[in-house]
Amino acid sequence: MTAGSDSKPVAGGSARHIPVLARRAIDWLGVHSGGLYLDATFGGGGYTRAILETAGARVVAVDRDHTAIARGATLVEEARGRLELVESRFSKLESIAGVAAADGIVFDLGVSSFQLDEAERGFSFRLDGPLDMRMGRTGPTAADIAARASERDLAAIIATLGEENHARAVARAIVKARTERTIETTLALAEIVARVLHARPGAVHPATRTFQALRIFVNDELAELAEGLAAAERVLKPSGRLVVVAFHSLEDRIVKTFLAERSRAPATSRHRPDVAAPAPTFRVLTRRPETPDAGEIAANPRARSAKLRAAERTAAAARSTVSDRLLSRLPSVADIMRGRP
Repeated sequence: MTAGSDSKPVAGGSARHIPVLARRAIDWLGVHSGGLYLDATFGGGGYTRAILETAGARVVAVDRDHTAIARGATLVEEARGRLELVESRFSKLESIAGVAAADGIVFDLGVSSFQLDEAERGFSFRLDGPLDMRMGRTGPTAADIAARASERDLAAIIATLGEENHARAVARAIVKARTERTIETTLALAEIVARVLHARPGAVHPATRTFQALRIFVNDELAELAEGLAAAERVLKPSGRLVVVAFHSLEDRIVKTFLAERSRAPATSRHRPDVAAPAPTFRVLTRRPETPDAGEIAANPRARSAKLRAAERTAAAARSTVSDRLLSRLPSVADIMRGRP
């Protein structure tokens, strides 16, 4: 996620959007000349530009949003062979990197300011637009989910991914409203939620959590994150750095749990001494997550919930599985579009 203010010139020209916690993220990456770095969430290119400020550093930047990749074409030219842009999901980091081992990987999670500010993308109710929310613009939209999901499934999605205490009431209102008229726009959905949930003065809009839930669900963001972290483990070389900036508790919980599991020392048991526990694959560098200071929050209110975690890869072999503890059980997009019982 990036801020919306102008930055000073950096490698690749002036960056219109500044990534949250950028300087601290770059410091934790330990960028050096000759190093290979993966920007798993290119977005507005802020982290990539910052990495390219180090002469001789190379970047492979990934984004599932075709618009983001197209917008970075000029930066590729100006980087003179030090930058490659790849339109893909970050769960595919291993195939993207190929045989090359990375010195560092950075994830800047969530939706970008570019996406929020484009009404036609349907991520925000601040501007009216089609109820889309797809980062990659393929597959079912949020409007499709609002039209097809059962009341039970909608309630589960909104409660789990939006952490909305009144998810049942919201789901009931959506199901009732769609019998009268198709829910096709962001403002239409926001108004449905606002009729059920009444915001207190100064509080966030009552539809905020519902929009978050649908966006995460449509893009399968949490499963993508879990797979992306596992892919990073396989791609990083020993002593390579992993830096993740998360913006809400669900993302941060996955990152925290993943790093805790991967950094835990092997437990021994006198009852099963022949069972070898896997060695730690990461050493956590941030005992507590780093957060933006007052100045950064003042400049970019969207930064207020950001948390940065960093870890260093050990020489232990990567693990083959992703823990079931990282994800909640919900119906899939495919289940809903098939009309599963």
